[in-house]
Amino acid sequence: MEMLLSTKGITICLFFFASSLAAAIEIPLSVAQLPTITEQSHTQVAYPFDEDFTIKCEARGNPQPTFNWTKDGKPFDLSSDPRIVASNNSGTFVIQNRGIITNFQGKYRCFASNVLGTAMSEEIELIVPSVPKFPKEKIEPLDVEHGDSVILHCNPPKGIPPLHIYWMNIDLQHIPQDERVSMSLKGDLYFANVEENDSRSDYCCFAAFPRLRTIVQKMPMTLKVSRFKHANDSGSPNAAVTKANFIKERKPKLLIPPETAGSSSSVTVIKGGVLLLECIAEGLPTPHLSWVKVTGNLPKDEPETENFGKILKIDQVTATDEGTYQCTASNPMGRVKHEFHVHVEEPPRWIKEPEGGVYSVGTNLVLLCEAIGNPEPTIQWKLNGMPIDSRTFRGRISAREISLTNLQLQDSAVYQCEASNKHGTILASANVNVLNIAPLILTSDGENYATVVGYSAFLHCEIFASPAADIRWTKDDSIEPLSTLRYELNKNGTLEIKETKKEDSGSYACWAANSVGKRAITANLDIRDATKLVVTPKNPRVLKSHSILLKCQSEYDSHLKHSFKLSWRKDGDELPVNSTEDGRVILDRDTLFISSVTQEDQGVYTCVARTSLDSVTAKSQLVVLDVPDPPEDLLLSENQNRSVRLSWKAGASHNSPINESIIEFEENRWEPGRWQELARVLGNDTTTLLSLAPYVNYQFRVVSVNAVGRSQPSKPSLRYATPPAAPDKNPENIRVEASEPNEMVMKWEPLKPVERNGPGLEYKVSWRQRGVEADWNEEMVKKHSLTLRNTPTFVPYEIKVQAVNNLGSGPEPNVTIGYSGEDVPDAAPSGVSVDIVNSTLVKVFWFGIPRDRVRGHLGGYKVSWWKTKSMLDGKRHHPEKHFLTFVGDRNYGMIPGLEPFSEFRLTVLAYNAKGDGPESSPVVFETPEGVPEQPRFLRILNFDKDSVTLSWGLPKKANGHLTGYILQYQMINETHEIGPLNDVSVTNRSMLSWKLSGLSSSTKYKFYVKACTVKGCGKPVTEEGLTMAQGTYAGIYDGISTQGWFIGLMCAIALLTLLLLTICFVRRNKGGKYSVKEKEDLHPDPEAQSIKDEIFGEYSDSDEKPLKGSLRSINGDIKATESADSLVDYGEGEHGMFNEDGSFIGAYSGSKEKGSVESTGSSTATFPLHA
Repeated sequence: MEMLLSTKGITICLFFFASSLAAAIEIPLSVAQLPTITEQSHTQVAYPFDEDFTIKCEARGNPQPTFNWTKDGKPFDLSSDPRIVASNNSGTFVIQNRGIITNFQGKYRCFASNVLGTAMSEEIELIVPSVPKFPKEKIEPLDVEHGDSVILHCNPPKGIPPLHIYWMNIDLQHIPQDERVSMSLKGDLYFANVEENDSRSDYCCFAAFPRLRTIVQKMPMTLKVSRFKHANDSGSPNAAVTKANFIKERKPKLLIPPETAGSSSSVTVIKGGVLLLECIAEGLPTPHLSWVKVTGNLPKDEPETENFGKILKIDQVTATDEGTYQCTASNPMGRVKHEFHVHVEEPPRWIKEPEGGVYSVGTNLVLLCEAIGNPEPTIQWKLNGMPIDSRTFRGRISAREISLTNLQLQDSAVYQCEASNKHGTILASANVNVLNIAPLILTSDGENYATVVGYSAFLHCEIFASPAADIRWTKDDSIEPLSTLRYELNKNGTLEIKETKKEDSGSYACWAANSVGKRAITANLDIRDATKLVVTPKNPRVLKSHSILLKCQSEYDSHLKHSFKLSWRKDGDELPVNSTEDGRVILDRDTLFISSVTQEDQGVYTCVARTSLDSVTAKSQLVVLDVPDPPEDLLLSENQNRSVRLSWKAGASHNSPINESIIEFEENRWEPGRWQELARVLGNDTTTLLSLAPYVNYQFRVVSVNAVGRSQPSKPSLRYATPPAAPDKNPENIRVEASEPNEMVMKWEPLKPVERNGPGLEYKVSWRQRGVEADWNEEMVKKHSLTLRNTPTFVPYEIKVQAVNNLGSGPEPNVTIGYSGEDVPDAAPSGVSVDIVNSTLVKVFWFGIPRDRVRGHLGGYKVSWWKTKSMLDGKRHHPEKHFLTFVGDRNYGMIPGLEPFSEFRLTVLAYNAKGDGPESSPVVFETPEGVPEQPRFLRILNFDKDSVTLSWGLPKKANGHLTGYILQYQMINETHEIGPLNDVSVTNRSMLSWKLSGLSSSTKYKFYVKACTVKGCGKPVTEEGLTMAQGTYAGIYDGISTQGWFIGLMCAIALLTLLLLTICFVRRNKGGKYSVKEKEDLHPDPEAQSIKDEIFGEYSDSDEKPLKGSLRSINGDIKATESADSLVDYGEGEHGMFNEDGSFIGAYSGSKEKGSVESTGSSTATFPLHA
């Protein structure tokens, strides 16, 4: 049920003939069958420390088998000894470890029998080891002479291998072994020749049997080594030993193999085992052992030797190891050899084992049995555990084959084939079951199957039959077998429906029939929707240290909801649900969140969805972007005086290609430790030719750049020093800065350290007065400035500055013009005159001072003025000086913001960078009358149904002789629209109130009052009010005017009105907003209108503060004046805003209020009205 495919379902059919189906499956236990050995013991060791020993033999069959045993080929009765505990319905028995159990040692065989035949086990050997012990014996001491050969025999007791032998002293210290002293494979200790220090009385042989957990020790042996007994020499002991050694020296003699074995011997080794060839020799000096293979194929590798070259060892012996090996023992006295003829043999192993099975009546039987080994094994056939007598056997029998024809039910039997040689025996059994039964369907009836669309469906129908059954499948009510390529019947009867679709759902039937009978079962198939997965985002690219959230979106069949599970993998490995230890990776069912992404997080992330019917995956490859790794392996080549080639190896780009490399340098002479950029290499090139400056000890490093950012710098290169040279350039930005009048300070930008090109850098400064001197004056300086004193004031000089070092001068320098120090102008402008433009604006003219009197660069002219008296009252004023600055060489300027009808004085001076020159003589001028300012207030004194009495104050500044007042009013309706304007002229300038009659009752009015001079009328002050309703005002007033609550209410209203008036007055003084357009339309100012389009300049008081604003015309548009005056006609100063009439705001009084028809000085009178 687990393959992703998809196809059509067709209700038609398939037919399959299972010719050998019964032989392919295990015979059900419900069918009569021969016994089969299912489990048995092999070689068993009865360890003395075990409580019991189990000999296993299990078999199955029908009828249930009975069990019999043989021991060493003779029947063995399990009830013969009470220590044997047998098992019911089993051949297994247990021997309890009580008393002497050595009589149980032997080779056992199990036989399982029923009425059909007998199965036989392989031989089971039970080994009952005795406890190994060394015999108690008295070992005589060995007394030998220096240089003799000695053998200390161990003769270890027998026991279960492996056996480990050790020679130690009584303190359990190992006896040192070498070429002279060594232990043989049998455990004896051989001395090729003895020395006096070999003497000791505690040579102990220890035999260890690990499987028996036993170590036994032989009695200690004594070895005494004496000097040469026949030495009559009375000299030193060393001389005696030397003489003895000389006498004892001899050529080698083999101790293993012994001389009695002759010059050669034969050795047999089992294939796959270990070959050990041993040669031990005695002699003096100590012999050296060597090995060579004389005949046969040489081994691929040098043979391994052990025990100081005395043992040749070959593991995993093969047939190629067969041949003749020679060992040679040699010393200076001679040599001795021995040859080993090695034969490789092997125990039997199967080439072909007999195969049993289920056979129907009348068929034929052929059993083959073939084995190889060295020597060649003999083959013996057995029937039900007994040798076959060819005289009574109805079939044919040979060493390798048994055959029977026309099998009958009584031919059912267990055939055994046994192959033997001297190295072992192997057994193979073949159960021949001759059966004649109707089909048995082993699969349950009515099984329900399910799969998903596109997968294969497998409907099982396991059959056992003899003869073999014919199998077919049908669908739903159809009797036709299923065919077409989409349906496939397997040998075990299973129907596979490939590439399932929804219409494959339904009921299916499996039919099995042979000559004995037939059977059928049904199966139901449901087709579910396939699971679908999508991982988003697909293949994201994420910057290192950023976060990523992977979402696994899934769709699955609702019937599979309970079995649906999601998991995540990275590069094929399952991700743990509990996230990583540091908490960066958080897995929450269908989401995978990774914070602070690292390079290790890069990889393929797979979402795995599993249901009980299908498993699908969706992948997303996470690519982590990072700055490149630092470049490596910087190499300098092509070394020149002014260049060098730098090469490097780029670091890992981390999934964003390197698009630029930045080469930086550091020099250790001028600014050690400071890295500066030298060059950039575009693309992924890893070499560049660098242009260098002379006299610099360079060190380079490289920074790689990709779309993510810059790498860390590489490790610095080796240093590269360029030789010195003359300067390549001269200083730049040569200039003369302001100084004292009779000084000239020449300055320039010094050369950078890497521009010096050599030691001893100085600057050669040349200068001469332009047009006066022909020869150059010169001076060498080390700093980057030079001061000349006693120079004429402000005259031009030609200046040159050249770089010079110990190796020469730089290129010819360019000439720069500079001026000597300035002084303040020493002349005042002349011909100063004033033209009156209007009451607040004048135009000043003057003649500029001569060029030679400026004594510097002309900055411009300053016009100063101050008010001396008012023409209205004749009062003198404390002079408060103001000025405007006019930049550049000019001879006129506009002075705005003057007070009308006043007397002023005015002066003009020239200035330069050094300061101001002398002022001209004061010029006196008077400004004409202007329009007045607005009256100080306007109040409504009395309201009646058709009249109102108004009262107003004098204007703050009359700006001339008052000629009277203009009173205006107009109605305002509920939508605040205004009606026509009505004028009343008050010609008596001393009258400050007026009663207006003929008004409409219950109507809101707006009132205006403005003062007038011969120049016109000024800004109006306004007020609004409501006339009373007809016939109601007096009555209401008489009725309530005496009530206390009404008096309190009126007081509160009066207090509130006073508060509002105060707020309005404060806001007016702070310059509230107003509608210029409405005011102009209602009350045009004749003087302001005449200069409506003028642009006023900037104004300064004596503190020379810059003017921060500029004037606009009344209608808000910047236009040129009719007199062709422009913005440059007005100087620079402190104040920048003017009233519409041209008067300068705050120029004299400091007031900054702005009049407005809507808000300035206005308020609304409120009275109780009758509804």
